[in-house]
Amino acid sequence: MHEPDRFGERLPRRIGAWSAAAVVVGSTIGSGIFRTPAIIAERVPSLAAFVGVWIAGAVIALCGAMSYAELSAMMPRTGGIYVYLREAYGRLPAFLFGWAELLVLRPAAYGAIALTSSQYAFRLFGSDPGARVFGTFDAGQITAAALIVVLGIANIRAVTLGAAIQNVSTLLKVSALLALVALGLGADVGAAPVEVVAPERELDLGLFALAMVSVLWAYDGWSDVGFVSGEVVDPQRNLPRAFFWGTVAVAVLYLAVNASYLAVIPLARMPDSQLVAADVAAAVVGTAGVAFVSAAVAVSTFGALNGSMLTGPRVFYAMAEDGLFFRALARVDPRSGTPARAIALSVVLGVIFVSVRGFADLADQFVIGIWPFYALGVLAVFVLRRRQPGRERPYRTWGYPVIPGVFLLATLYLLGAYLVTKPVPFIASVGVIALGVPVYWLRIGRR
Repeated sequence: MHEPDRFGERLPRRIGAWSAAAVVVGSTIGSGIFRTPAIIAERVPSLAAFVGVWIAGAVIALCGAMSYAELSAMMPRTGGIYVYLREAYGRLPAFLFGWAELLVLRPAAYGAIALTSSQYAFRLFGSDPGARVFGTFDAGQITAAALIVVLGIANIRAVTLGAAIQNVSTLLKVSALLALVALGLGADVGAAPVEVVAPERELDLGLFALAMVSVLWAYDGWSDVGFVSGEVVDPQRNLPRAFFWGTVAVAVLYLAVNASYLAVIPLARMPDSQLVAADVAAAVVGTAGVAFVSAAVAVSTFGALNGSMLTGPRVFYAMAEDGLFFRALARVDPRSGTPARAIALSVVLGVIFVSVRGFADLADQFVIGIWPFYALGVLAVFVLRRRQPGRERPYRTWGYPVIPGVFLLATLYLLGAYLVTKPVPFIASVGVIALGVPVYWLRIGRR
């Protein structure tokens, strides 16, 4: 049994500064940058709006990261958002976040990311991921489930192994994106498609909000390093740096990649280019470009899946430590020093979800479910500064209260617009989360 450190954490601190930053970058860069530009181009009327959506997404993610940097340095405990909600609002809101992670967020994230990685791996080798296996599941689903199991085993074996996979996959995906930037920006302009001028349209605020939802799926992952705060070495120094510089690196890279897309494919044609990265590479270097992008997406999403597997199960572990979940999940494996049972539960849930849901459903379900909790976490900065003004804060959010305030206003706008434009999936996700209230009072509250 590992003894608690000075912050009360029982998991050993083995994640260094570079690995913490790699969790941010590797968990964020997944399939979004390869899939969402075409969706966004369809929803915005001009180049200025297209660029503005990506910049706004970067600003919102950075505001959230800077706010969470204060909370993580103040409470460097395993569980991230769960810990912040418990400290600011009590056990019920924290339990609801864990409930949402259990039934909606984490399995949906595993399924969406693993499916994308699997499908692009099949495309790389010229095979059909839709081929039926056992008459019920397709080959893409089976492979996605296998990826979840393999990475789950790796993260059970040792947190250092999971961190090593994250470091290598992050290096590979960043290198691939830089190569894509070089291909696009270095392309012969004369060989690029003739510019198509789209008819003028007015900016639709509802469609703009939906475009923002797509962008924020691409930026999601900026908060994940908080889940492993209890395993980061020198957390009060390394966590704020990981939050800030990891998010900045992703934002700069995303803007550069979009510039390379636009250098080859005009904005008016981008909605018809659902696999825009592959089309850019194919236009510049031919069929070899498609293989390159397929490999890049497969590696990128593999790394994002590992990052999610490294971070997500820590929420179940933290809940179990607090007595809000099955006590057995709080057990730390004496040989590996990992919350092995919590990781195993996550693997089982991910395999179930990937077997019954498609990518679009899984991605939408994740975005709708996670953002109310992101907002509550940022609001905790205000709550704790008022209730605990004398508490040690090794890092204080720069630009307070403007920075966290911008994040909260943006979240209210996005959730409100999504409720108006897509009420059924929004209400369904909120309903699943709300079911946690009677569960809490029946099983926990009475005690």
